[in-house]
Amino acid sequence: MQTLVTILVLAPLVAAIIAGLFGRRIGDVASQAVTTGALILSCALGWYTFSQWTWGHMEAFTVNLLPFIHVGNFVSNWSVRIDALSCVMLIVVTTVSALVHVYSWGYMAEDDSKPRFFAYLSLFTFAMLALVTAADFMQLFFGWEGVGLASYLLIGFWYKKPTASAAAIKAFVVNRVGDFGFALGIMTTYWAFGSIQFAEIFPQIASGVARTWVFAGHTFPLVDIACFLLFIGAMGKSAQFFLHTWLPDAMEGPTPVSALIHAATMVTAGVYMLCLLSPMFEYAPVAKNIVTVIGAITALFAATVGLTQNDIKRVIAYSTCSQLGYMFFAAGVGAYQAAMFHLFTHAFFKALLFLGAGSVIHGMHHEQDMRKYGALAKLLPVTFIAMTIGTIAITGLGFPPLELGFAGFYSKDTIIEAAFAAGGKNGIALFAWVIGVVVAGLTSFYSWRLAFFTFNGKARWGHDDHHAHDAHAAHGHEDHAHAETHDEPLPDAHDDHGHGHDHKPHESPWVMLIPLIVLSIGAVFAGFVFVDYFVGHDQQEFWRGAIFNAPTNHVLHEAHEVPELVKYSPLIASILGLAIAVWVYLIKGNERLGAALAARNGPLYVFFYNKWFFDELYQATFVRAAKFLGDLFWKGGDQKLIDGFGPDGVSAVSYDVGRRTGKLQSGYLYHYAFVMLLGVAGLLAFALFRFH
Repeated sequence: MQTLVTILVLAPLVAAIIAGLFGRRIGDVASQAVTTGALILSCALGWYTFSQWTWGHMEAFTVNLLPFIHVGNFVSNWSVRIDALSCVMLIVVTTVSALVHVYSWGYMAEDDSKPRFFAYLSLFTFAMLALVTAADFMQLFFGWEGVGLASYLLIGFWYKKPTASAAAIKAFVVNRVGDFGFALGIMTTYWAFGSIQFAEIFPQIASGVARTWVFAGHTFPLVDIACFLLFIGAMGKSAQFFLHTWLPDAMEGPTPVSALIHAATMVTAGVYMLCLLSPMFEYAPVAKNIVTVIGAITALFAATVGLTQNDIKRVIAYSTCSQLGYMFFAAGVGAYQAAMFHLFTHAFFKALLFLGAGSVIHGMHHEQDMRKYGALAKLLPVTFIAMTIGTIAITGLGFPPLELGFAGFYSKDTIIEAAFAAGGKNGIALFAWVIGVVVAGLTSFYSWRLAFFTFNGKARWGHDDHHAHDAHAAHGHEDHAHAETHDEPLPDAHDDHGHGHDHKPHESPWVMLIPLIVLSIGAVFAGFVFVDYFVGHDQQEFWRGAIFNAPTNHVLHEAHEVPELVKYSPLIASILGLAIAVWVYLIKGNERLGAALAARNGPLYVFFYNKWFFDELYQATFVRAAKFLGDLFWKGGDQKLIDGFGPDGVSAVSYDVGRRTGKLQSGYLYHYAFVMLLGVAGLLAFALFRFH
């Protein structure tokens, strides 16, 4: 078993090296085959490992591959840790990545850099696998930074497009802000407990709760400080409120990248870390409350922004951000199992929606504006069915009396019920419950809005229809052109993939549709099959100590005993959102009521459409301030002071002295005689003065 999990983790790395270094020699097909084959192998091994853990009663173990850093008491080894958490993440990461690799055979068929693209995908997957199997903070940090690097490469894959390069840099810089807090959290943990090994730190937490840190006359609990700093890292990686601005811009990457990064892997790393560190967070009540508040606000923020977006990928991106908010406040109220359950189910339906959106974009000749879609259900039947399944799953529609529904029905409802149950002891958890119910309605509305815009109504693609249905008012046209992204037109695209709308939309090839079918199966059955293992009767046996709940934490048990009205509240909100979407976009028609609502240019619409003005706020404060300081230190400090008085100053003085003394060499004899006369006169004057 140890050999199998080692192959599981390292296979994507080997494939990335082969495709990255030798892709030009072995060719496109061989590069794609090597990387895709390696991921299918890892996926098969991941499901085998998960099955052995779930039904084979395998015990947790750690494989030490080789030593990494041994300096004094600081010890870090390259290792593979297998427990319930890592088993769940292994199948999530490898399944989505393998399907994205297969899907990319069709989506990237006309790109001229396929070996590079597939190498980046495999490198990203390896970094993510290293992260989720880490046995200490050092390897966790390595994987953390590795997925950051790989996401930078993937987001900016079309590097010749300025917006793609800018989005990649933005994602990299914003994540560095969070990673700085993450690094400080690791340092604080090592300082407090003398180790970075999870197995050595966790047993010390309960006895170290009373430890404090005194700063500026104030006393702070040490565990709370460490958890808060670690959470800052999670905020950046998982695009939580304040550090969320990179996520929508990351849509500049190819659509398979969006599915891989934003559906199941990179953005869920923060949720995974919180659940992994549950032994620490359970004894850090202040940090948990902060997690709850930030998660709830993130869910609300992203849902409100998603209401007004018109780019199909941006709507799904903000949906991801909102669903991550659910996962975070679930962990914040102590329902770590529910957070992991939603991470698990979310991977299927969100990857399905992203890849479905890619299929629509492919069939619509790389058009991403939903206002130029419509009536695609008959022309893209498989994509239509798949995205409808994904929409039902994310909105949480189901039948509570029989506890039947698609994946999101089980996991999202469990989170909302857990928040209400925790609200009896904590008002912040009750706040999260209210936000969770409201966001369920908003999620239903914008998800069905996307579905109706795309597949129903009249066709808006058959002629040069550039007037905007459900358009934002005149104030936003320029911003819209800047903000909404489009996949770069592939350089070798054949005629029927041009940007014009003279060609009829078409269904995607089967190599792109098969991953949609597989993910559809997961979106339908993942919740029903695994609900008892994650949050139900078999949860104790399934988790087997991988997640820690303090003796006072009974929130998951209490979640099953909440009033009936609470259990029905997310369903009621979802049905209400669906009903409003049907009224606005089907009964009234989006070209009338939707456009009228947008054209009114109300303050709330403007606020939501401009993403709560966070980009403008950060531009006016941090970006301009950083640019001002950069110019000050560069022009004033570096150029004027250091260079001015240093090498540039010395060379300037030397040049000036040389130029002036050079004028003395005139070549005229009487000039030299005059200088000699001045010298003699000077010497005589000095001698007379001296001897006098």
